[in-house]
Amino acid sequence: MGKSMKIYIAILVLVFAIILLAGSNSPKKIDWTPTYSVNDKIPFGLFVFNKEIDGLLKKQKLERVSALTPYEFLDSKYVPDTIVGTYNIKGTFLNITEFASIDDQSMKELFYFVSHGNSAFLSMKTFPQPILDSLKIDFRTDFEYSDSTSVWLANKNVNTKKFHLTEGMGNYYFSKIDTLNTTVLGYQGNKENQKRINFIKIPYVNGYFYLHTQPAAFSNFHLLKDDHYQYAQSVLSYIPKGDVYWYTKGQNSESISDSPLRYILSQPALKAAFYLALIAILIFILFNAKRKQRIVPILKPLPNLTVDFTKTIGNLYYQEGDHDNIIDKKIIYFLERIRNEYLMDTSKLDDDFIKKLHHKSGKDENDIRELVFLINEHRKSYHGSLEEDLIRINNAIEKVLH
Repeated sequence: MGKSMKIYIAILVLVFAIILLAGSNSPKKIDWTPTYSVNDKIPFGLFVFNKEIDGLLKKQKLERVSALTPYEFLDSKYVPDTIVGTYNIKGTFLNITEFASIDDQSMKELFYFVSHGNSAFLSMKTFPQPILDSLKIDFRTDFEYSDSTSVWLANKNVNTKKFHLTEGMGNYYFSKIDTLNTTVLGYQGNKENQKRINFIKIPYVNGYFYLHTQPAAFSNFHLLKDDHYQYAQSVLSYIPKGDVYWYTKGQNSESISDSPLRYILSQPALKAAFYLALIAILIFILFNAKRKQRIVPILKPLPNLTVDFTKTIGNLYYQEGDHDNIIDKKIIYFLERIRNEYLMDTSKLDDDFIKKLHHKSGKDENDIRELVFLINEHRKSYHGSLEEDLIRINNAIEKVLH
């Protein structure tokens, strides 16, 4: 490892140490995102609620539902009948979230579930349009929610106290209700004597809808602050006795990205280490790239002029039809190769020559014998050679030499 590379590594280690030291001393920022996730310990998560819900519901059986949609869960519990279908479960469907996130198909199934004598308890700042249309209600946001705003229940027998819940609370309220069928269960108001409805109960066929516009009341922040948990407990007391099916999809780990790095990016320390490693690799590449040798250009080898000259001379002989001369030169070239490679005497081409060349070269003896025969025949011939003779001798030489 070169001296300069050691210096680069030392600088990187020093930078990492400074960053980690600075990060450990800086206060961790609070995440105020309203996730309403059962796994989040941030202010507006439902971690505490998830741990305490059994005590808040008091002896009611609770089932956490993590199906993809409410429709899939409720439809799986429906038992069709030739006359009247029914559900094999009875109780209350519970959903706590920031804003309406129930699809239309699930809403139809939820209405059908309630119509069979069950209940739905929904705490969210806005509600799906099918609920507003079917139950003849509407909501508005012109209410000024401030530090002086309080929330309380309409029934003094449940709780007479007014609670000052501020953080995360919304200015949504029910501006229109069906007064003949709707029961008001809770209000929100301030010093300006503004009084708005935020909690109602509406009958639907054989069941009931409980609608609440302040989901932040069930968050970690308010369940742990002062006596705010009493408000959440009082609101939940309106859930009818029986089984409760809490829909937690989108409020648990299933809502996290499917990225392979999701765990690393979800942990602050691992996330910082991951990004630091990427920065280190980038710095290393930038510094190391300067030390690399430039690309060596490819140089074409010089042409073999001797071979080109030989080819030119051969073509001249061939075009002139001087086959004897070409054959003689082929024979001279062949015998020269034999003398240089195998150190053999070529003055006499007989059986001894054939056998020695066969043993030394490993070539087929019949090929050598045929070549020797053609050479001797050419030397004995007194008439001009034909093109066919040139081709035969050339092919014979190629067999022995290659």
